[in-house]
Amino acid sequence: MAKKKTTIEDLAIITQKGFASVDEKIENLDDKVDNLTIEMNTRFDRIENILIRAHENRLDKIEDDIRILKTLAGKR
Repeated sequence: MAKKKTTIEDLAIITQKGFASVDEKIENLDDKVDNLTIEMNTRFDRIENILIRAHENRLDKIEDDIRILKTLAGKR
């Protein structure tokens, strides 16, 4: 049985198919990266808001404590 010889055209077609496959994989990867970036930003925003709220609550408590101390100091 004789082997078919691979021509330059055959190699070009094989190479083109390989690049098309890689392009498709890169597009899928780009979409995944975009989705992960959006998800991470959402999570970071949530964490940031929680931390800011906690910080504001601590400041409010400190301010309340200072008002109480000033009031007590003023009565003496």
